[in-house]
Amino acid sequence: MMEKTKLNSRHSPSRPEILAPAGGKKAFLAALAAGADAVYCGLKHFSARMAAENFSIDELGQLTQLAHDQGKKVYIPINTMIKSDELEPAGRLLDQLNRWVVPDALIVQDLAMISLARQTGFPGEIHLSTLANISFPAALELVRTFPVIKRVVLPRELSIDEIKMAAAACPDNLSLEFFIHGALCYAVSGRCYWSSYMGGKSGLRGRCVQPCRRMYTQDNQKNRFFSCQDLSIDVLTKIVANVPEVSSLKIEGRKKGAHYVYYTVSAYRLLRDHFDDPKAKKTALSFLDYALGRKGTHYNFLPQRPQNPVDVNVQTGSGLMIGSVKGGRAKPYIVPREALLANDMMRIGYEDDSWHTISRVSKYVPKRGHLVLKFVNSRKPPNGTPVFLIDRRDPEVEKEMRVFENQLENHAMRRQGESAFKIIPPHRTPPNGVLQEMQVLRSMQAFKHKTRDQIGVWLASDTKRIIVGDRRRSWYWLPPVIWPADQEKIRSLVSEALKKGCKNFVLNSPWQRVFFPKDKSLNLWAGPFCNISNELAIEQLAGMQFKGVIVSPEQGEADYAGLPSKSPLPVGIVVSGNWPLCVSRIIADDLKTDHLFNSPKGEQAWARQYGSDFWVFPNWPVDLTPKKDALKKAGYKMLVHLSEPMPEKVKLKQRPGLWNWEIGLK
Repeated sequence: MMEKTKLNSRHSPSRPEILAPAGGKKAFLAALAAGADAVYCGLKHFSARMAAENFSIDELGQLTQLAHDQGKKVYIPINTMIKSDELEPAGRLLDQLNRWVVPDALIVQDLAMISLARQTGFPGEIHLSTLANISFPAALELVRTFPVIKRVVLPRELSIDEIKMAAAACPDNLSLEFFIHGALCYAVSGRCYWSSYMGGKSGLRGRCVQPCRRMYTQDNQKNRFFSCQDLSIDVLTKIVANVPEVSSLKIEGRKKGAHYVYYTVSAYRLLRDHFDDPKAKKTALSFLDYALGRKGTHYNFLPQRPQNPVDVNVQTGSGLMIGSVKGGRAKPYIVPREALLANDMMRIGYEDDSWHTISRVSKYVPKRGHLVLKFVNSRKPPNGTPVFLIDRRDPEVEKEMRVFENQLENHAMRRQGESAFKIIPPHRTPPNGVLQEMQVLRSMQAFKHKTRDQIGVWLASDTKRIIVGDRRRSWYWLPPVIWPADQEKIRSLVSEALKKGCKNFVLNSPWQRVFFPKDKSLNLWAGPFCNISNELAIEQLAGMQFKGVIVSPEQGEADYAGLPSKSPLPVGIVVSGNWPLCVSRIIADDLKTDHLFNSPKGEQAWARQYGSDFWVFPNWPVDLTPKKDALKKAGYKMLVHLSEPMPEKVKLKQRPGLWNWEIGLK
């Protein structure tokens, strides 16, 4: 174990809490041992980190009692997109949490959780996950109208100036939470459909298979064009810690082990409480180096010195790279850059290598020593294959954790039985009107032919002027992400459209409602990027004066079939067009836009810049047009066709575009 600093590090009420991740019991105990102020940990269902070990109700009840005895808080993420048939199970789970765990807060993305919290009588706070996409300051004005919501988790992409803009707009009944350390997704949170599009395992449901971490090829250049380094605010922590509205500094890592949790928490406690002490800073940085993470980046935190976290010359495999395979396939070995302890866990190769191997170290190996590698199967990696240290059982850390583990015996399990909770469905008035279709393009000038369909046009920060055609059929679509610098331009464009008589808008985040007056004559629809998949979420939107909802495009046939009959608002669906794999604020310096790249399995895609964001499109579109009769029969009132101007050298492939229609959403 590394030598710990003797500085006394305590949480002051005037400074933000250190919020630690826990994907399992060991990590939870490590968080307490390191002095975290709060712990967030998921259950075995409805968690955005389903690949983590996660907790049962019984186990979490004991651990929460232990944390509360120590004056620590426990937050439970139920932060997946919830399908209609999952509302009752989610409600029963919340009912069980109320009675047998009593967490301090829920972290949610789906608006249905606000209804379920009310229906089950949840007494704690609601925190909006970063997946809820609160990306611009004015959104907080609308969030404040939901009294149960007490905290908003800000996007990782924000700079300190943008965080301060959010803080200046933050109402008294809200606080902010910001990620300071851990893995970065290439895509904006809540705006990634890559894993789902390639096989139904949705990142919005905690099942992402991380396609962004894989090797891709463009013009014979093979690289990890989308694999990010880890976020590490490290010595800059004092800047965000001094923003009064920031109540929580969040460490990512519910899939990480106890060693990582212990040392990242220890490091950030020092950086928060003793940021002017050179000795504390040096110790904290040594802890972060020892935490087995990827190479760190400040990302956009300093606007005057932004760092692109995608660097194809940097290793981005999870864990600490400790060397590479030598000796050939006959007698493979490594010369470790760090000393290895008995029971350390190593991964040989990257996670996306089908043959990658997990290996446990049997005895101590000194730095620059010699460790022979043994393999169960006959396939051995070639020379140069990277080897990563992914976890270790530090004896001194284990000793500190046992102190807390022994105290668990003082806490009996509270479990008394199953929940009998039943949801209260929303009131539903059968929608009137005939089935309509909408063509959505990037500009009004792109409509070169007459059509009886509804006409949709994307509104963006670089939109020059508002053109309103037939006011009954013209729609403006707001972008899926609005950054602080774009906020006033979007507000101005919306105001101009309203003055010109436009009444029809599609909003791609519920919080974009703040740009519009409370005018019942407006025809505001929630767009597909709102990720709506159940009737209770739609009920919340109805309360915000939305007139209709274009549902999540990720769902399967059975999910689509049942929703219109339960919805309190008319529903629409994207039936064809270019749906993005993701939307990101960054792009690798080595990747060309409007130019095809290839996946390891031969899929092709291209990236294109719109405003300050990069959209990544597969080269085969969504196509549910063969299912139009079934959708009409189910009760859908709006069928949407999205169209993108194609890059000169990109041709669409002819392949099925049913997405998850047949396989269902995992």
